[in-house]
Amino acid sequence: MSAYGQALTADPALARAWCARGWWSDETLQARIDALAAERPNEAAYITPRGRFTWADYARQAAEVAAALASLGLDPGDRVAVLLPDGPMIHAVFVGLAKAGLVTVGIGARAGDQEIAHLVRRTGARALVTHATLRERPTSALLTALAEREARIEHLVVVPDVLAEPQAPIQVDGLAVTDAAPPAGSGIGPDALFMINSTSGTTGLPKCVMHTQNRWRYFHQLAAEAGRFGAGEVFMGAVPAPFGFGLWTAHFSPAILGCPTVILERFDAHQALDLIERERVTVLCCVSTQFIMLLNAQAERPRDLSSLRCMFTGGEAVPYERAAEFEAVTGAAVLQFYGSNETGALSRTTAADTRDRRLRTAGQVIPEMEVRLFDPDTGADVTGTRNIGQPACRGPAVCLGYWDDAAANAKLFTPDGWMLMGDIVEIDETGYLKVVGRTSDFIIRGGKNLSAPAIEEEIAAHPGVALVAAAPAPDPVFGERVAVYVVARPGAEITLDGLTAHLAARGVSREWFPEYLVLMDDLPRSSGGKLAKGELREDARRRWGG
Repeated sequence: MSAYGQALTADPALARAWCARGWWSDETLQARIDALAAERPNEAAYITPRGRFTWADYARQAAEVAAALASLGLDPGDRVAVLLPDGPMIHAVFVGLAKAGLVTVGIGARAGDQEIAHLVRRTGARALVTHATLRERPTSALLTALAEREARIEHLVVVPDVLAEPQAPIQVDGLAVTDAAPPAGSGIGPDALFMINSTSGTTGLPKCVMHTQNRWRYFHQLAAEAGRFGAGEVFMGAVPAPFGFGLWTAHFSPAILGCPTVILERFDAHQALDLIERERVTVLCCVSTQFIMLLNAQAERPRDLSSLRCMFTGGEAVPYERAAEFEAVTGAAVLQFYGSNETGALSRTTAADTRDRRLRTAGQVIPEMEVRLFDPDTGADVTGTRNIGQPACRGPAVCLGYWDDAAANAKLFTPDGWMLMGDIVEIDETGYLKVVGRTSDFIIRGGKNLSAPAIEEEIAAHPGVALVAAAPAPDPVFGERVAVYVVARPGAEITLDGLTAHLAARGVSREWFPEYLVLMDDLPRSSGGKLAKGELREDARRRWGG
């Protein structure tokens, strides 16, 4: 394996040390699900608009998946691709694969054929678990499309929609499986590779991130402390399950707590608000774009959201004024982690922080993640000599690296093993971290770096703006100019002059003023639900590149 962290299990000495400190555990998630099924079989594990899925249902379906996969005769550690919408079954499949000693390749349900084929080829997945029909397309058509892209699947495992057909059998290579023997052994351990998922794919084809269960168990502890979790929590996870944010919010934290999770097959702001009100959700987990959409929908048709205590967000810059509005409307504290699918978390805000700390910073650096700063140009470690730089970390929340990708691992890790983020941050004397912008998310106008997230936050404060993204427009004189892509609120009229007048009234530097405006019905999203900035940069290049 590569020297850049690509082992298939965590370092044993570190694992022992982290277990001794209580950050990691010897318990697997599959064992936890079985325990919950025994302790509270009839309580809801997952709640959807179409029904409830109990802990007993969860354990039974996971066991059936494990037995069906064991019947294929795959080798321990073989990869199995999972392409399913958000719902109870995707979680049961993840747990079933771990029971069977097989590694999940989690693929977002909105992924295109090119991305799916890339992930299958890159990971060498031997089997695919999916529904008979996905996004109104039969699986046979998907397999043909994959084969055309030189991604061939040896075995097809078709699982039912358990809420519509709870007794329907799993089909393996076209045959119903009804009496398969359960797999031998305890399955994948908590320190070993259990899942490969992808980066969000906002630019180019995604990289394959390797996960252990214990990194997410530790992440849960960070969240529980930050949000002051207690008895009787009800989660809502709005981010798709295969991605890092979706894993801790809908797969790990609720199971560790033993509490129900409300999930949607596809995010819809009005439906989500209806369920928050009906199910008395206490902990909401969503990316910034989603909570802005929730705010807009709440303004159109108010609901009782008084059950919410906290909302975890991230994945994108958190706009101060909209986040403050969310707190005012719901009474919930807006919290965030700063990190990535690869690093887990470097800093966090907590319910104990002031609003200014919660919404104007990415929180206090987490001591056990050993955060350091590096010069983005030279790679030199500048920790202690500068308070601004490219952050890196090593600790119990980090992934194992990228699967079979030495070049990507060499960029992810410093030569001495620190895992890098793709941002520039500032850390103040009290340890609070602020993101200046991504190293790839600057607009360089006239030789000056302008932070696209900062520009977006200012424009998002305009009362007529529902969503906004900034991208560089090529320019022969200045190099780049600021272009903004805007989704207007219903009935609002957005003009370039109106936006610049808004920014001028707020005292924003003229260098930040947008020089191009594109009105859109919606902004493009990546498979993980984040804003697909790569598509907007390419659109700007086509429009203004000459």
